[in-house]
Amino acid sequence: MEWLTLSKYSWFDFVFSVVGVCTFLFDWGSDVWVATEFYSRGDFFWFGVLVGWMLLSSIVVQMFSWFWFKYDRDSEGSCADVLFGDHVKISCLLHVLQLGFFCRHISAIWHGFRVWWRKEQGAEYAVYLTHDLSMLRLIETFCESAPQLTLMTYIMLHTNQARTVQCVSVAASTTSIVWMVVDYHRCLRSFLPDKANQGWGSAAVYFLWNLLLIAPRVAAVALFASVLPRAVGAHFLLLWPALALWAWLQRTDFMESAGGEWLYRATVGLIWYFSWFNVSEGRTRGRSLIYHGFMATDGLVLGATWWAYRDPTVTRPYDRALAAALPASYLAGLALKALYYYRFHPKLGPRGPPPGLALEVPDSGAVGFRTFAPDQEGVSSPPPPPPPLRNARMYRHAAHFYSAQGGGE
Repeated sequence: MEWLTLSKYSWFDFVFSVVGVCTFLFDWGSDVWVATEFYSRGDFFWFGVLVGWMLLSSIVVQMFSWFWFKYDRDSEGSCADVLFGDHVKISCLLHVLQLGFFCRHISAIWHGFRVWWRKEQGAEYAVYLTHDLSMLRLIETFCESAPQLTLMTYIMLHTNQARTVQCVSVAASTTSIVWMVVDYHRCLRSFLPDKANQGWGSAAVYFLWNLLLIAPRVAAVALFASVLPRAVGAHFLLLWPALALWAWLQRTDFMESAGGEWLYRATVGLIWYFSWFNVSEGRTRGRSLIYHGFMATDGLVLGATWWAYRDPTVTRPYDRALAAALPASYLAGLALKALYYYRFHPKLGPRGPPPGLALEVPDSGAVGFRTFAPDQEGVSSPPPPPPPLRNARMYRHAAHFYSAQGGGE
């Protein structure tokens, strides 16, 4: 009998953690630069919008981090003490000061360094922290980077000019979105026993279809805002509650408290405003088709509104190119997504792990795989003791992603 562990930590995992925190700091630094630029030029409205959005997204991420810290403290064999020590008040203060997320980054890098470079014990803690950070970074990306990318694109369209600081902000936000989506997918792949089978071709196709679907969505919202800036707020406030309600109807179970689950559903609604994100098991292919059909229709309405209200003289250098490129990009993204799920996307099977694997969920909430061989009478031998740490919430999320019903992320 043998456990298929998820606690292997390599130099590649360490590099991903370091690049992740560097991307976070670069994105945060570019935000501060842009805010300072707005303030120094007297653009106090945009300064307030940018700072307010940065603060709101940070609060959301800190809330997730705090919820998970509380859940982990109540679970046997958790890594809560590894993160912040046995000091609840200090942890609470760090989260109030918006430093909980950053401390998670530093803790993951430190423990990863100890495991990879010093060959010390504790790989399961490093992996546990990496899985949580992957989800937190994805939430931060769509709560801050995607809206900020839309805002910067709108400002450049509205003013018909692009300053250096704005171009840096667009580059930082785009880099953050792309890297975090790839990192998130790689994290989910680590829950598969055959994760080593993923090649560069699979990663490239996954990267491209996400880029080709997210970019035209951001551009369509920014173009709509450039002609009807007040209407874009109404557009978001109409779609976001409806998308959050759809998440509720899918009976999500990612968090371990009612308040945390509603925070998650509201966040999922915000992510869905920009990109598809599977949150529950079942017929995910049908839900994905409904989502992309709705978003394609919504994008066409936004684009048609921009075309009708645009200034033909100002937009002449790029209007026809954008009108052709945006729907073409979205269709190409859908085609590549279909190719990915047909050719590269692994599936666990309709009832869980592949044959020969059983899912072990001990009382502590930890999750792992075990393999066993039947005895001569066809009865399975007793399972071995479970490993000390498994990230249960991320395992459940990975199970939804790799559902045999299709659709996935």
